[in-house]
Amino acid sequence: MIKIILLISILINFILIFYINKKKIRNLFNITKIHKANINEIHEIFSERKISNNLKGPKKETIIKSFCISSDNSIVGMTSDYEGWILSVLSTVSKKIFEFGTCSGKTTYLMALNSNTDTEITTITLRPNQVENIAKDIQDNKVSFKNILKESIYEKFLFSDTEVEKKIKVIFENSLDFNEESFQNMYDLIFIDGGHTYSVVKNDSEKSFRMIKDNGIILWHDYVPGKESAKNVVKYLNEIGSEKNIFHIQNTSLCFYKKKI
Repeated sequence: MIKIILLISILINFILIFYINKKKIRNLFNITKIHKANINEIHEIFSERKISNNLKGPKKETIIKSFCISSDNSIVGMTSDYEGWILSVLSTVSKKIFEFGTCSGKTTYLMALNSNTDTEITTITLRPNQVENIAKDIQDNKVSFKNILKESIYEKFLFSDTEVEKKIKVIFENSLDFNEESFQNMYDLIFIDGGHTYSVVKNDSEKSFRMIKDNGIILWHDYVPGKESAKNVVKYLNEIGSEKNIFHIQNTSLCFYKKKI
């Protein structure tokens, strides 16, 4: 009897340990194939200013305009402040920017606030009434597909009715239907943060590779092994990472690709 109680106790403890650490355990089976890179490997603008022997700080070129959003908005899948800073800094050296996935317009607004007055930003999203026409592919993750619906609820954005809105063109269209032929070799910076289903990530990425200029940079959001909603992002980038020379930026969920001349 004592042995049975002991075995049951061990089993319960094992289940509790697994439940508490399930995310860490799951990560063990999601081995990344993308090498990590330091932020200054993206662009020379991120090189730091030496203040003293034990302290480095940002150069004046990387001091940006920013803002915070109330949690009452319940916006799905936002970038972190650090990730937003990276996008903002890169926008200062970009004349043409394209964004897959507008959502609330947070990153669009950050890039518009920090880019030059003549910078052109194009962002693509779905109107709320357009989600009725989208279909789930057999390869697509269910959670990611549901998030497309949750992120496609906006017709006005954080940048709407602001002085920088004139820089921004919003395309209301399913990116699967978007024809990129007239946009080839045009953009300095492309940010991919639209639908996280496999079919959409693959589509947006392949179109971006054709749209990016020489020395241009593509950034992907939500490279998080073990996170269910990011499962297809991780899967696709792992598949093409070595071939395309894609890197995961340390301490972020961002990956980047720089097109070589």
